[in-house]
Amino acid sequence: MTSEYSETDKDTIISELASWWIKSGIEKGDTILLHSSLSGFLKYLKSINKVVTPQEILDSFIEAIGTDGTLILPVFNFSFTKGETFDIRNTKSETGLLSETARLNKNFIRTGHPMFSFAVTGKLKEEFGGINNRSAFGSDSPFAKLTEHNGKIAALDIPGELSNTYVHYAEECELAPHRFFKNFKGKYIDAEGKESTREYAVYSRKLEMGVKTDVKPLEDYLWSKGLYSGSRPGEGTRLHVIRAKTLFEEVSKIIREGRSYGMLYTTDKIN
Repeated sequence: MTSEYSETDKDTIISELASWWIKSGIEKGDTILLHSSLSGFLKYLKSINKVVTPQEILDSFIEAIGTDGTLILPVFNFSFTKGETFDIRNTKSETGLLSETARLNKNFIRTGHPMFSFAVTGKLKEEFGGINNRSAFGSDSPFAKLTEHNGKIAALDIPGELSNTYVHYAEECELAPHRFFKNFKGKYIDAEGKESTREYAVYSRKLEMGVKTDVKPLEDYLWSKGLYSGSRPGEGTRLHVIRAKTLFEEVSKIIREGRSYGMLYTTDKIN
C-alpha cells in the first residue's frame, strides 16, 4: 500500500494524525502500548480524502510521543500452542496490519514470548527487547515493564473488550481463581537462528469451569467513570487511552472483592 501524496504532503498528514493522538491523551515521552484495527480506520480516512499507509500511521504515533517516548505493539501468534516452531525473526503477527508493519520494520525489536510477543521502538527499545518472560503475563513481562514505566494503553478504532490483553496481567498478579498456569513446550528459533526446545506458560481460562473471557462490563465501567481519554471506536479521533496503573488498580480491586464473574468473565456452567 503506497501513499498518493508527496513527501511534504505525507509529513503534513503524519503531523495531523499525531495531533489527533495528542488530543486523545498521548503526550511527549509516553510509553504506549498500542492496539489497533485498521480496516475501518483506513476507510474512514479515505472518506475524508486522506490516503495513509500503515507505516505512516506508525510514524504519526512516533511523532506524537517524541524522541523520549516508546511505542509498543502486540505481535501475538498462537501457532506455538499447536506444535509449530516459533521463529522470533520470521513468525508473523496475528494481531493486525499495523502490528505486522511494526514487526517488519527494522527499527522495532521483538520480545521473546512465543505467543505474547511485542514489537518495540523508541527510548526503551533495548530494555524491552531483552525481555524473554516465561509466563505471558508475569512479573517480568512487557506488561510489567509498561506498568513500571507508568505507561499508557491506547486502542485505535477497536473496542477494549476485543483488545485489552493487559487485563490478564492484573489477573495473573492477583492469581485470579478463574485462571490457571498452562504450560506449552515446543521448538523455538532465537534471533541468532539457533533452534532449541523451550517451555512457556500462559495464565489461561479454566475451561472446566466453562470460563469465557468477557470484559465488556469492565469497559463500560471504565468509560462511565471517565477513566478513558479520547474517543470510542468510530467516533472522533477513534483513539482512546488509559493509564496502565489505573487499569491495573481497577481490575485488581474487582478480583479482590470477588466481582470477577460478570465483570471479567462469564461461564456456560452453573456456579
